[in-house]
Amino acid sequence: MDIPGARSVTLVDGASGLAIAAAGRHDLVDQHEDAAAATDVVRAVLTCPALATGHADDDVTEIIVCGTRGYHLLNLIDGDFEGRLFVHVLFDDDTGNLAMARYQLRSILAEFAEDDHGQ
Repeated sequence: MDIPGARSVTLVDGASGLAIAAAGRHDLVDQHEDAAAATDVVRAVLTCPALATGHADDDVTEIIVCGTRGYHLLNLIDGDFEGRLFVHVLFDDDTGNLAMARYQLRSILAEFAEDDHGQ
């Protein structure tokens, strides 16, 4: 939540669509509805043939959804989708910076991955 413009963040189990953890404001929908809806988006992108690059080693790692009042970053954490975790962060358009948010979120997730592999 230290990323400028971040309004909410949800860690989601992509296999079940359930929220594992959440922070911030969930005014429009609660964290569980947020997790389920974001899982639908991730599944749609991962199974869409039109978004395939044709390279076997080219996985989707990030999905950006832009709206008129903000944007959503969905970052997938390494692993197969069955059991894959992802992070959904909602950013305010007025105070958020998409490029900086992407950079900072990648850095945070890299630390998370290092901690996970180190244990």
